Amino acid sequence: MPPIQVAVCGPRDCTGTETAHARRIGRLLAEAGATVLCGGGPGVMAAVAAGASGASGLVIGVRPDADRSRICEGLSAVLYTGMGEARNAILVSSADAVIVIGGSWGTLSELALANRRGDVPVVSLGGWKVVDAEGRAVEGAIEVDSPDAAVATSLAAVMER
Repeated sequence: MPPIQVAVCGPRDCTGTETAHARRIGRLLAEAGATVLCGGGPGVMAAVAAGASGASGLVIGVRPDADRSRICEGLSAVLYTGMGEARNAILVSSADAVIVIGGSWGTLSELALANRRGDVPVVSLGGWKVVDAEGRAVEGAIEVDSPDAAVATSLAAVMER
């Protein structure tokens, strides 16, 4: 059986807390033997790549462009899609689980695609909270409050499937 692949999604313009969370999640995923998938750029993507590569993990970047000068450090391999934000579908479709950290419009797209997919666990750490017109939470992402919980929840959900 191939290693579990976990996509970690988050904004390129992120907070210090989001950076720390992403770095810890990358490290924990690598230590668990999971392959980390990310967008291969700055912000949360760079932090998760740094955390995973620092623990000798495998990190695959799925880029929206073909510009080799725009990738972050810590990637083991890069897929240059040239598809713009449409690459979000490739990233999410390739994952056995998706962890969302923080929020941006691109991150919301990844969250929506993962939830729409329906057969992949989605875990959110400080990310978007989707509600209906009456303010009720819409089922989807499992909300957690720490990087350790994000990794444990996502890996456990994959193993249950």
